Amino acid sequence: MDSSDDEAPELIPAIFKPVPVTIITGYLGAGKTTLLNYILTEQHEKKIAVILNEFGEGSALEKSVAVGQAGELYEEWLELRNGCLCCSVKDNGVKAIENLMTKRGKFDYILLETTGLADPGPIASIFWLDKELGSDIFLDGIVTVIDSKHGFQQLQAKSQSKAVGEDGKGALNAAVRQVALADIIIVNKVDLVDAAQLNELKSEIRCINGVAELLETTLCRVNLDQILDQQAYIGTEQQNNRLEELKADVEAHRDFKHLDKAVITVTIEVPRAITRAGLELFLQKLLWESDAMDSSGTSLSIIRLKGVVSVSNEPRPLLVQAVYDMYDTESIAADIGEAPNCRFIFIGRGLKKQELEDLFLQCADHCR
Repeated sequence: MDSSDDEAPELIPAIFKPVPVTIITGYLGAGKTTLLNYILTEQHEKKIAVILNEFGEGSALEKSVAVGQAGELYEEWLELRNGCLCCSVKDNGVKAIENLMTKRGKFDYILLETTGLADPGPIASIFWLDKELGSDIFLDGIVTVIDSKHGFQQLQAKSQSKAVGEDGKGALNAAVRQVALADIIIVNKVDLVDAAQLNELKSEIRCINGVAELLETTLCRVNLDQILDQQAYIGTEQQNNRLEELKADVEAHRDFKHLDKAVITVTIEVPRAITRAGLELFLQKLLWESDAMDSSGTSLSIIRLKGVVSVSNEPRPLLVQAVYDMYDTESIAADIGEAPNCRFIFIGRGLKKQELEDLFLQCADHCR
């Protein structure tokens, strides 16, 4: 007998693809639990892990309600008949994800619910920029659910907090932050309002966030393909094409009535390239030293930024992303036209188009 027959076979390690994470946020009563109930009970060909959590700056008024026949609060993972996994966690979000990853192979997608008064920005940054988690998961996007009947009043309400916000400025209404940071906004309960009320709410949303895609629903019945696999934080040619569409959308909604000018969307496009050093300088001044730009007593702060930038002497453009004072860049395989150009969409406070363009040009000229 050949001695090779006695040798142990070589083991081939399992290869797992990074798992996308979508954050679901929304104000109290908007319909997040309804959406999660729908996802966990609807028959679909997806293996989704849903984390119902109580971490972040939540409220005692809204506790996570686990989805089950008797409405129990699950502290351990529950495997559902439609292939989903469900869990309720009270510990740190990263710990919950790490525990979940021990079950990898049983799911191919993670949905993470925030509490109704939570700011999704800091939570998103954990999964977006945490390099240790990055090999296992990646942030796919942020979905915000908003109540058609009460959403307009919630967006107009003054913040009850006197604390300093995550952007270093005065605190903002939680509902406004959730809308400002969203990649997709589910406008829920449209059956409870008339066309005029719905249009008023959509106009207000568009003035705050001209980037997000709006989906109108009743009982959060939405095609999962519309909210999953967004790749909102990954450099793709689709991102470049989407940014071009978004810029046109923002310009089209510029004249909408907007009662609270605290948070707005502004776009700029500059027909020239910039060096890597110039781009870094621009982002650092904008995100870390933005008070220097203030010319009218209104502090400038960025909540969300997305851009596609043509970089001098580099064949591929960069996708630029920022949430509050954190930013990242990633090369993308995209065609940005015959002439080099740079386009940005900003969501924040105290934004002035001309000042943003001037700062960009100053940084570009300084680092030529």
